[in-house]
Amino acid sequence: MSKQGVSKQGMNITVIGCDGRPAGSDATKALAEARTVIGAPRHLRAVLVPPHAEQIELRHLDETLDAIAADKGPTVVLASGDPGFFGIVRALRARGIRPRVIPAVSSVALAFARIGLDWDDALIVSAHGRDPRKALAAALAHPKAAILTAPGTAGDLARELQAAGKTVYAAERLGTPGERIAEAAGCDLADPNILISLDEHDTPGPPRWLAGHPGAPDGWALPEEAFEHRDSMITKPEVRALVLARLGPAPGRTIWDVGAGSGSVAVECARFGAYVIAVEADPAQCDRIRRNAERHQIRLRVDHGRAPEAFIGLPPADAVFAGGGNHIVLAAAIRHADPETVVVTLAAIQRVGETAALLAAHGYGCEGVQLQASRLAPLPAGQHRLAAQNPVFVLWGQR
Repeated sequence: MSKQGVSKQGMNITVIGCDGRPAGSDATKALAEARTVIGAPRHLRAVLVPPHAEQIELRHLDETLDAIAADKGPTVVLASGDPGFFGIVRALRARGIRPRVIPAVSSVALAFARIGLDWDDALIVSAHGRDPRKALAAALAHPKAAILTAPGTAGDLARELQAAGKTVYAAERLGTPGERIAEAAGCDLADPNILISLDEHDTPGPPRWLAGHPGAPDGWALPEEAFEHRDSMITKPEVRALVLARLGPAPGRTIWDVGAGSGSVAVECARFGAYVIAVEADPAQCDRIRRNAERHQIRLRVDHGRAPEAFIGLPPADAVFAGGGNHIVLAAAIRHADPETVVVTLAAIQRVGETAALLAAHGYGCEGVQLQASRLAPLPAGQHRLAAQNPVFVLWGQR
């Protein structure tokens, strides 16, 4: 492909990133040759548009993309920062247009630079034109995050993060005379802006080889010894492995662990980057969950309370895990969380049919298995036997 940037229709399209600095020579040349210049009002005001060029304000993305596709070019599209990073380049390529891109400093890089922080360990999430709950959940579960916000959403997001003990900076109108960087106070914030969310005690870690989220943990379905627990009251590793597979923990997902006990399932879900709320009535168990979370260096929310009252005010969940099969509690959790996925572990065979019927009544397709593991146990003279574990039923429902 030539340097000019050619779409499949043969049109010449250049996307120029704007960060408040004067346009470079390549951007200036592209603007001088343009027949059409498209951008947000603030970007059109920030560059020298030649008198012969038609100006089109970028207000509705689909309409703008239609205009770009219909234009004969040369066309210049103005965008914030690096337009290849959560920007318009992806939308153009989806239309079969491969533009020439002249990036500026990305708004995320600029925001972290303004507060003097490294950011290779930061999770970058977008709430712009997307469900803000996913961005919020990811930021709550990660020690350092940047959130690209939509107009009018930053205040609510900042309040939620601060309520969870996060330090939140708002980087407003970056690269303009109205630029402001300050700790977000939960008030109305000037658009456009980026939020930077940090754990209360942000300390530099060791050098990294992978940016952003570290990915899946080194191992899961950890042994009982990896958790503090009471009288073997813990979901066994063989069962936990299947439970994790059905819950699907990942950044951006919110998971409730109802009757969390020692919190082994909650902690393992959080190790995958999910935002986990552990609901537990026993205050001593709540303390164990917190200690287990600290031991595995993860973040989760522990809510001390008795279901179903404990569910009032909790954010909706993508998935709910419940051990034991109390139908009143399970029905209340489904009603309050409205999850896509429900996973239940049961010891009593009588509860299997009842629980399957309850899930079906709430619109879930139900499947299940019985798991009965036998572990190798040593015998004299280097021999081994199989030590049977108690059988457990695992049921899961998916909408």
